[in-house]
Amino acid sequence: MALSGMRGLSVFISDVRNCHNKEQERLRVDKELGNIRTRFKNEKGLSPYEKKKYVWKMLYIYMLGYDVDFGHMETVSLISAPKYPEKQVGYIVTSCLLNENNDFLRMVINTVRNDIIGRNETFQCLALTMVGNIGGKEFSESLAPDVQKLLISSSCRPVVRKKAALCLLRLYRKNPDVVNIDGWADRMAQLLDERDLGVLTSVMSLFVSLVSNNAEAYWNCLPKCVRILERLARNQDIPQEYTYYGIPSPWLQVKTMRALQYFPTIEDPNARRALFEVLQRILMGTDVVKNVNKNNASHAVLFEALALVMHLDAEKEMMSQCVALLGKFIAVREPNIRYLGLENMARMLLVTDVQDIIKRHQAQIITSLKDPDISIRRRALDLLYGMCDVTNAKEIVEELLQYLNTAEFAMREELALKAAILAEKFAPDLSWYVDVILQLIDKAGDFVSDDIWYRVVQFVTNNEDLQPYAAAKAREYLDKPALHETMVKVSAYLLGEYGHLLARRPGCSPKELFAIINDKFTTVSTSTVAILLSSYAKILMHNQPPDVGLQQQILTIFKKYESYIDVEIQQRAVEYFELIRKGSALADVLAEMPKFPERESALLKKAEDAEVDTAEQSAIKLRSQQQTSSALVVADHPPANGSASVANQLTLVKMPSQTSSDIQESTPTYEQAPKPPVETPKENGAPFDVESKATSIPEINIESKVEPPSTSHSASPADLLADLLGPLAIEGPPPVEQHPAQVSEANQSSVGDLALATLDDQSNSVQPIVNVEEKFHILCTKDSGVLYEDPHIQIGLKAEWRAHHGRLVLFMGNKNTSPLMSVRALILPPSHFKMELASVPDTIPPRAQVQVPLEVANLRASRDVAVLDFSYTFGTAPVDVKLRLPVVLNKFLQPITLSPEEFFPQWKALTVHSLKVQEVIKGVKPMLLPEMANLFMSLHLAVTPGLDNNPNNLVACATFFSEATRAMLCLIRVETDPQDRTQLRLTVASGDQNLTFELKEFIKEHLIDMPRTRAAPPPTPVQQQLPTPAPPATYNDPGAMLAGLL
Repeated sequence: MALSGMRGLSVFISDVRNCHNKEQERLRVDKELGNIRTRFKNEKGLSPYEKKKYVWKMLYIYMLGYDVDFGHMETVSLISAPKYPEKQVGYIVTSCLLNENNDFLRMVINTVRNDIIGRNETFQCLALTMVGNIGGKEFSESLAPDVQKLLISSSCRPVVRKKAALCLLRLYRKNPDVVNIDGWADRMAQLLDERDLGVLTSVMSLFVSLVSNNAEAYWNCLPKCVRILERLARNQDIPQEYTYYGIPSPWLQVKTMRALQYFPTIEDPNARRALFEVLQRILMGTDVVKNVNKNNASHAVLFEALALVMHLDAEKEMMSQCVALLGKFIAVREPNIRYLGLENMARMLLVTDVQDIIKRHQAQIITSLKDPDISIRRRALDLLYGMCDVTNAKEIVEELLQYLNTAEFAMREELALKAAILAEKFAPDLSWYVDVILQLIDKAGDFVSDDIWYRVVQFVTNNEDLQPYAAAKAREYLDKPALHETMVKVSAYLLGEYGHLLARRPGCSPKELFAIINDKFTTVSTSTVAILLSSYAKILMHNQPPDVGLQQQILTIFKKYESYIDVEIQQRAVEYFELIRKGSALADVLAEMPKFPERESALLKKAEDAEVDTAEQSAIKLRSQQQTSSALVVADHPPANGSASVANQLTLVKMPSQTSSDIQESTPTYEQAPKPPVETPKENGAPFDVESKATSIPEINIESKVEPPSTSHSASPADLLADLLGPLAIEGPPPVEQHPAQVSEANQSSVGDLALATLDDQSNSVQPIVNVEEKFHILCTKDSGVLYEDPHIQIGLKAEWRAHHGRLVLFMGNKNTSPLMSVRALILPPSHFKMELASVPDTIPPRAQVQVPLEVANLRASRDVAVLDFSYTFGTAPVDVKLRLPVVLNKFLQPITLSPEEFFPQWKALTVHSLKVQEVIKGVKPMLLPEMANLFMSLHLAVTPGLDNNPNNLVACATFFSEATRAMLCLIRVETDPQDRTQLRLTVASGDQNLTFELKEFIKEHLIDMPRTRAAPPPTPVQQQLPTPAPPATYNDPGAMLAGLL
């Protein structure tokens, strides 16, 4: 770009660089754009020099990031100029400012074509460069034949032919029809005989693209590629300018070996022998040196050679040599080389008879799990997962479990999934498999998906010899004081089904099993409560002879939850209560679960990575898609004669690998509800409708449970078991169509828990597919997760908190192949919040996700929460929901630990009655002191042991941040009665009267029942639309107001 002599352009660039801030720069640019626009209006008065200068200024302004929406005609007109300086400016600026869809390009197609077919090589290069940069369908249809003629012309200079090859490559990628395969096979063979390495490298790029789409048409080019590699390997006739740090044209070597990988095999023995000699020379001549540039070039050639060796199924000796070379690479200090070594060793696993050789490096691979670089740790994990078999499964799984304790959160979910799959595929015995999965859940419960413990239940159900052992292990884990909720689920299920097998063991009587499970009852979510209720019913069924005291305890729990807000828990409580009263029907309905039918492993589908293939995908990826994998099934195969199957005898089935379309878009976490299956199996018999607590129970067909799913309605294993263990199935629509508003009449006493608070939702044709209330309460104690989801959109949330400020990001993802229109989001904040929501786009494209930041400032303490009024249109169906945002009081609490010397002076100084509030609370959820401490920690209240001499009391401290109070110390004391866990005395003290009251009420709500955070009342216009009088003043939550009106 020759800018000498353009004083005006130089002055303008200097002025822009001397601007002190962005505003000054914008003013200077606007002034210059106005000047250019004025001069272009009188184009006839412009000299070629001035037009060229102003077009350069436009390009510079565009490079600074400003929109340049005029002057395109003047730019394009310079292409037609007869002189090189003007034509150069026209081509360069047109390439930068215009894209392939711009209408101005149609005006210059003839000019560009004349430059291409002309005899001026400089103009030819300019034209080819612009066409290659812009591409486009119209350029490819109009100019491709002329570009092909330049490429095969023997009279053109190499510099023109190089550009012609790259230009044709761009046009071919835009429109493959421009290259006629029938006529181009012979032409390409001639081009591969080119002696000029520059032209040959460009031609090879084009050849790789052609052969990746149709290798069969270019068989005659295969010997030519082998000769090119021989020439490069022997360094014959290689100009010095194409030798990079002593390596002959490494770019050409890599492209040639990649092209060879698209051919299925090499039949010619001479070509095959010559190719293996070249590969052997590359393998023997590559080593790690100190020069980084030489390392990069030599290893690029080496790793492409390794891929070609694997593709050709070379002799075992060469494969061993490749593995030994990679083993040396994974032990060097350079992290990039270690990464490439691990990655290519994982690719080598696709070749047969190589796995035993790779096992020799197992110790070094395990050492790579502790590498500081997370990318190396991921590759080491992938390699260990791929090389695992029956001989080393125990050692590898134990290493993964040990690494799980120190692994970062970003890897734990993948790590847990792969450990579970390895334990399932290569278990020497099923008791070891159960031990591994239970350890996995215990160590990384937050990162263990429901599919993993569903799979354990399938194994235990289908293997009778394993049932007592699994129940005993579940009993051991329940003795731990702190237990993850997933462990509570699996333990309660196993003890409910098979706890009677342990009846003669100490501490395993039905009454003791009920007591230890019931200790966890108050700490779990509603989905787990449903499983616990089923376990209680099964324990009572196996209680022989009947224990009146135990029966009364369980009936009391069922009676308590007969009017619970959650319809699933309510239904279970009512039905179990009636079944226990009938007595004889209980044993038939709650019979032991039948064995599961044979099915594929759902875990293997989740472990496969969805990789997007590029135009030049390697043959390794193509071959890996054709591999088959083995998965254990969870059914015992009965012999033909009908005799009992041998215990612990599992069968291997072949399962084809899934393509990227079969892989789930996102890996579900333990918080996500399982999808409803197509064929809904019913837990413990067929369902029955419950109209009231006195509804009669129809006859139940037990045989319906053991029917295998039909081939036309096959459900995945995870879905099948999710329905058995999840919400009790009812006839009619699947659980997706359930909505909190449907149970509002039966649960008006609990309307404060509704998180989906809107009047319009009752008329929505689209209903949420998740429990919105449960998601809201989960996010009240966590900073990321799903807030709302329906068949069309998923709204996720991620939050960061610092003092009295918070930053939330709403992730709105369109799940459909059609756009969501008329998207609108409005925040209805309470008076104690200052909130600012970024603008939301009116349309969310198909399969796209938008991020909407939300800034929050806490002004003072309050339990009211903000409401998100969100609406969109899918097709012709409008959807409008109001969602409570989990911006609650505990988000602005920071736990703090005080010593006795710091605590007691602060406690005694707060003597004013309004600053230190005390209340005796009755109806508290019974919980042990450690469970209460865990509850306080989830609310960001630091429990400090040793401050109170009474071991039955609990003291907690925290700092509350708001704009009014700044950092305010909060002190909490809880005095419990070990004889009566349903009441306690709560004392809260702080330096602010309002904060003391709100914090006391906030803790009280969590101690008595589910958290009930009130939403801010909507604006007055919304209230005027209500058809009935306003609710009482005690309703501050929109959901409560709605239920009161209904």
